[in-house]
Amino acid sequence: MLLEAIYHRPKQNWCYAYNGNTIHIRIRTKRNDITSIDAITGDKYAWDRTLTYVPMSILSSDELFDYWECEVVPPYRRLRYGFLLHKGDQKLWMTEFAFLNEQPSDPNRLFEFPYINMIDVFKTPDWVKDAVFYQIFPERFANGDSSIDPSGTLPWGGTPQSDNFFGGDIQGVIDHIDHLSNLGINALYFTPLFTATTNHKYDTEDYLQIDSQFGDITLLKKLVALCHGHGIRVIMDAVFNHSGRTFAPFVDVQKNGESSRYKDWFHISKFPIRVEEGIPTYETFAFEPLMPKLNTENPEVKAYLLHVAEYWIKEVDIDGWRLDVANEVDHQFWREFRQVIKKAKPDAYILGEIWHDSSNWLQGDQFDAVMNYPFTNATLDFFIEGSTDAEQFSQAIGKQVALYPRQANEVAFNLLDSHDTARLITLCKDDKRKMKLAVLFLFTYTGTPCIYYGDEIGITGAHDPDCRKCMEWAPEKQDHDLFTFYQELIKLRLDHSALRTGTLTFLSAQAGSTTLAYSREDEKDKFIILMNNDSKQQSIELSLAETQLEHIHTGKAYNIKNGTLNVELSPFTSMIYKVIKE
Repeated sequence: MLLEAIYHRPKQNWCYAYNGNTIHIRIRTKRNDITSIDAITGDKYAWDRTLTYVPMSILSSDELFDYWECEVVPPYRRLRYGFLLHKGDQKLWMTEFAFLNEQPSDPNRLFEFPYINMIDVFKTPDWVKDAVFYQIFPERFANGDSSIDPSGTLPWGGTPQSDNFFGGDIQGVIDHIDHLSNLGINALYFTPLFTATTNHKYDTEDYLQIDSQFGDITLLKKLVALCHGHGIRVIMDAVFNHSGRTFAPFVDVQKNGESSRYKDWFHISKFPIRVEEGIPTYETFAFEPLMPKLNTENPEVKAYLLHVAEYWIKEVDIDGWRLDVANEVDHQFWREFRQVIKKAKPDAYILGEIWHDSSNWLQGDQFDAVMNYPFTNATLDFFIEGSTDAEQFSQAIGKQVALYPRQANEVAFNLLDSHDTARLITLCKDDKRKMKLAVLFLFTYTGTPCIYYGDEIGITGAHDPDCRKCMEWAPEKQDHDLFTFYQELIKLRLDHSALRTGTLTFLSAQAGSTTLAYSREDEKDKFIILMNNDSKQQSIELSLAETQLEHIHTGKAYNIKNGTLNVELSPFTSMIYKVIKE
């Protein structure tokens, strides 16, 4: 056994309360090094009569490690535990302080989870596990009321630029609610709707007003009520890392300089504020002078922003917030933010925009989830770029699974493109076969999938601003085959909990291979998904305990002979089987 590779700590994703009765325990070992592991568990006050050996199983693997997991329901909500590792005939006990060749005689030397206090349990909204999100960039979705178009609005469908407008608004979304319902969407994410000078609205001028080019609060209430009537949840975008240059407190700072009562609302290095050699004398988002960074440690700023967050939930009944540049705001602010939001609406979804390892924000005291860009990168690398093989892809996914508590994984915001990236079909160089494989994985993976507006009808677009084209509403210009593909996948996912929260197991993901096979399984169903991510026909052979499968698309039964499934797959195609349980 390679002892240097074995790792466990009694905190974070390694040992946590999944609910009020259950604790999840994980341990890391060198890949393919350990035969089996038992968690040695019991109550510290009744060790002899509660001692139990709980077998652990491999949750996931990456290129270096296996990550083992077990679920324990302690009889008194307390847990003392250690590990018994097996490698062939070799045994090794792991306590909090040492590796031992003999069973530890003193249980006080083991790890401890002191008590499951309900207030400490990381609780995420149940509805998000069943959600299929659709991201709307309001200025480009639909123009439903030309009377409120901003000055200089261009004809719908023109070439997007960073500073032009086409008149998209809230009424446009109301007018096309049937499109969303027909697709199967049950959750919407809007990029910012508040008053701002740009078309993207990430430079907030007034956090308590809907931009007049979109409508007003009355119209937004109408939209949210309409969505709720169609079974669609709604979350909005909040930019609390920075404001816009036209935000009233910053305007006051520009006017009054060091004597401004708002000077401490921002991070200003020297007065008068200006831009010197491209660098503002005040902190901003990405050196952008239009976006001064807010000082969220300032009590007045904190109180104002928390009021804003609570106001829109109470006034409009939105279902959560997506938080822009969330990793650059202090943790204490987000802790207080969570308390305010969960008090106002206990099942509100708190989603942070973070592009990297987000463990520090996903411990139950800040966010429910983050935008899962590491998932995006791994999926695009394999299915679109072809820069990784099946084994490397499964390892990247395996690392993701082990990184966070299960609660966070179940509501992870999984996406393949957005307003900040090139569009999926463009990344695929217009090859819909590749696109469909990536989308299939998205919709058969743990977490909540999100569609960027227009992907379902084949809208193209390179990086910003090209990815922010106007939605195409002319039926003859829409890709109906792609729409049907999305529609059928959404229905399949919503009809079967195994595809949402079931166990994920890679059945075939070999080095150098472009074929992939994996299963999703819960107590109700088991699905087997096969993919050929290659320009040539490929075969997949799997050893299965099951004897009969049903092809999802044809409904035909398939008998497995001698415990082996052999399938030939055409280039860039897939098959989905449902196990027929006897």
